[in-house]
Amino acid sequence: MLGIDVSKKTLVCTLLAPDTQKILWRKEVENSEAGIATLSANVPAASPWILEPTGRYSTPVAKSAQAVGRDVRLAPSREAKAFLQSLPHRAKTDKIDSHGLAVFGCSRVLPKYPVKEASVETLDQLLSARKLLAKSVTKLHQQQQELPEAAPYLQVALAALSAQVTALDKQIASLCQTTPAFASVKRLQSVPGIGPVTSAAVTSRLAAKGFAHPDAFVAYCGLDLRVADSGEKRGKRTVSKRGDAELRRLLYLAAQSNLRCKSSPFKDQYERERAKGLSSTAALVAVARKLAKVCWSLHKHGATYEESRVTVQGKSPQNTASTQIFASALDKQP
Repeated sequence: MLGIDVSKKTLVCTLLAPDTQKILWRKEVENSEAGIATLSANVPAASPWILEPTGRYSTPVAKSAQAVGRDVRLAPSREAKAFLQSLPHRAKTDKIDSHGLAVFGCSRVLPKYPVKEASVETLDQLLSARKLLAKSVTKLHQQQQELPEAAPYLQVALAALSAQVTALDKQIASLCQTTPAFASVKRLQSVPGIGPVTSAAVTSRLAAKGFAHPDAFVAYCGLDLRVADSGEKRGKRTVSKRGDAELRRLLYLAAQSNLRCKSSPFKDQYERERAKGLSSTAALVAVARKLAKVCWSLHKHGATYEESRVTVQGKSPQNTASTQIFASALDKQP
């Protein structure tokens, strides 16, 4: 088991024997193609490589290692951090972290390190850029009211940023129209509350991850059920919020958009959830969960949206406890 602590310039590595967890060797190599080649020459072919997701530093390492046939595994940041903190070390160094990641890999089955297709990576970057620009536009609009003397200058910046947002929207639409993997984008926009940005973001995740079941997609969005039971005590069921926060935000906003629709099965669902005694936020989370499942189905089966099928209840055991799931104390932010 090879644990790798990734930084901009170096890869600090620890190789463990998986059965005894004995350290076989430690090495520090450059974070480069030459460094990857050095590791490949010294690590047994069957040994998994354990990496934390550090974005632009770890992803090239994973791509290069997978290109030469190595089994690269993802150590989820939150779980890996908690595990490393539980180890009996009085210091924190790159060597200690690489050893901890190797031990972490020995302790459980980790998922393969996800490497996005080029088209998915491009779409995700465009969506991230659009989010940043949109937030800047919103903030400048607010500042115009707070700084009336500077309003003319802010207006110039607003016009430029708004033009960039428009250009990004056109680029995103063009990419979705010309990429077969994003064919679901147009179908998803027929769902009430789902607009161009949300449909593109949802399709990107669905295309990249290939979820086998709608509940897996719901869990990825952080809209799944969190259980807290102990002995005979049955704790409250809450939304986990452990997943893609941006996707969860977009689906929550899509649920809110349905409240402004004249006729929508999701608006009807919201009213039913409210009639059960759920708070407005809890009811919207329930609708966001339903939207996630509908989007998964349209993408998975290549189907078109049919309003009559939205109200069909699935057989998931979580559907039978909707009130318990969402009636707990939920934050105002999804």
